[in-house]
Amino acid sequence: MSNIANLEPQQVWKHFYALTQIPRPSKHEQKAVEFVLGFGKKLGLETFTDEIGNVIIRKPAVKGMENRKCVTLQSHLDMVPQKNADTKHDFEKDPIETYVDGEWVKAKGTTLGADNGVGVAAALAVLEATDLQHGPVEALFTIDEETGMTGAFGLKAGVLKGDILINLDSEDEGELFVGCAGGLDGTFTFKYKETPVPSGSEPFKLSVTGLKGGHSGLDIILGRGNANKILFRVLHELSAQHQIRLASVDGGSLRNAIPREAFAVFVAPAGKSPAVKQTVESVCKTIAAELSAVDAGLKIAVEPAAAPAHVLDEQTQQALQAAVYAAPNGVMRMSDAVPGLVETSTNLAIVKSAGDEVTIKCLMRSSVDSAKDDLAAMMGHVFKLAGAQVKFEGGYPGWKPNPSSAIMDTMMKVYEKLYGVKPKVAAVHAGLECGLIGGVYPNLDMISCGPTLRYPHSPDEKLEIATVGKWWDFLVETLKNVPA
Repeated sequence: MSNIANLEPQQVWKHFYALTQIPRPSKHEQKAVEFVLGFGKKLGLETFTDEIGNVIIRKPAVKGMENRKCVTLQSHLDMVPQKNADTKHDFEKDPIETYVDGEWVKAKGTTLGADNGVGVAAALAVLEATDLQHGPVEALFTIDEETGMTGAFGLKAGVLKGDILINLDSEDEGELFVGCAGGLDGTFTFKYKETPVPSGSEPFKLSVTGLKGGHSGLDIILGRGNANKILFRVLHELSAQHQIRLASVDGGSLRNAIPREAFAVFVAPAGKSPAVKQTVESVCKTIAAELSAVDAGLKIAVEPAAAPAHVLDEQTQQALQAAVYAAPNGVMRMSDAVPGLVETSTNLAIVKSAGDEVTIKCLMRSSVDSAKDDLAAMMGHVFKLAGAQVKFEGGYPGWKPNPSSAIMDTMMKVYEKLYGVKPKVAAVHAGLECGLIGGVYPNLDMISCGPTLRYPHSPDEKLEIATVGKWWDFLVETLKNVPA
């Protein structure tokens, strides 16, 4: 067994280790579904899937606690598949290779999957335990949270029996989350004509690598570099100075991950190689200086490439470059109500050419619905003016805090009793499933908590070992004190 399975508390870590051995990228989490179904049935608990494929497992109250409110422990089964360029890993086939690095658990060159594997592990530990004091408990394991919240979207009324929902998908131990941002997907498509490569041209490959990336909600406030924006900033300079022609582009891979790498193939007039390299080096130096405090690993390189079969027509190339360069990206507004919280942001996540199209995908987030709609209109107009097709879909609501939450009051008292300090109550600029679940179950008293996790959605993802035990003890004591 991996050494992480021997960490304390073992009842949580052993299940997290088991999950790291099960390939479960978003939309390919069926093996994880089967694992959890088998787990519940082996325990003899009521276990089933709903219409969309979420797994629900119910555990009766222990003797003497039958009158307590039913608690739904909620987590998601899928994980974000991100890896470093030099890492060989098939997320649909290969297990995650974990290791202990001081006070943290990390993965070798890939995302760790603690988002939200550690939440799943804690729920499994509760279901399996024979020594906990708790009322009726049900566990909801949703599918496809990371690429559209399909499981939460498909959840129907009448499936859950809980009065209280504890979401196990937040990432700061000692904080109770009572609200989150809503989101909206934007897709912008340019059609182009395949044009012959100008005679006498030299082909080049432009690469932007070495960025940290991260979660497009939690880490957007850090101001890290966006590989797509950087790539098109360089292309802008190359076009202005050397009249390059663009053949292809491939940047980013997931809407909810800040893009770490982006690539383009272009051609320049023969004999321009030294000047092209000088331009790239100059722009790289400028951008590297701008990002030195937050993304010191930035690398921008240009090298000879194989001759492309064609280039984009000149009109579409100019429109594409202008639109991506002009498109908003990053934090748009900070919250007036919650100091230090991002209210509205957008992540220009993917720019990819294929066939006769270039597709740009972004994820917009806001805790204010009108601000999210305004940002969508802004993005839409930028790309409409450039001649692109514009489509918005997959919108989901934010989760509005409930100041009179009984479970919040209970958990604050429990935490202070255990650790001598009050937990912080906060909202998060990320999309938790609570907003969608609360829309179907409006009477649910909801809260979110978790251990400390850093840099999810990137290969730098790491889980702080000590906080897992602290969070587990807090969860156990919370279940013991759930109100009647």
